Amino acid sequence: MSEKEKSSRQQHRVDPKLLEILVCPVTKSTLEYDEKAQELISRKARLAYPIRDGIPIMLPEEARNLDEDASG
Repeated sequence: MSEKEKSSRQQHRVDPKLLEILVCPVTKSTLEYDEKAQELISRKARLAYPIRDGIPIMLPEEARNLDEDASG
């Protein structure tokens, strides 16, 4: 594996202070950080918001629907 491939696969860490203040934009509920999947999970909204290059993408249209995973 090349160095470029290794760096593109490297996971970014999210600042814990940022995680303390972020809430789901749909429900305003707290979020759970899934470091392995690089997502912020809103159990109440059943959505998983992606984290790209260490930046949470807090747009509902960008979120993965957790219900679709369960049925699919």
